[in-house]
Amino acid sequence: VSTQSTWALPTEEHFPMNAIKVARRFIETDPANESAKILAQLVLALEAERSFELITLYSLDYKSFQLAMDILKEWRLDRYYASKSKLFDLSLQVTELEAGNIAAS
Repeated sequence: VSTQSTWALPTEEHFPMNAIKVARRFIETDPANESAKILAQLVLALEAERSFELITLYSLDYKSFQLAMDILKEWRLDRYYASKSKLFDLSLQVTELEAGNIAAS
């Protein structure tokens, strides 16, 4: 994997931003970089909910590997909040429907 890049991956201490945003900037800046390609494949697999060969991550340099791990953590957390939001919306609809039925009675 080539580590030659016009934009270096930041460390958390020096560049506090979420992993998805860091990955986007890295991929935009150097889309031909092998690490950028692997991260893009990971993101596409996560979004499409399809399989991804985890062994591919071993070809990443340390910073890119850490970024991949952070993407996975954020993706998991975002999915949790998305499902929580859907549950809240459904609960609100049921409550409003019930309130409407009581008022109509």
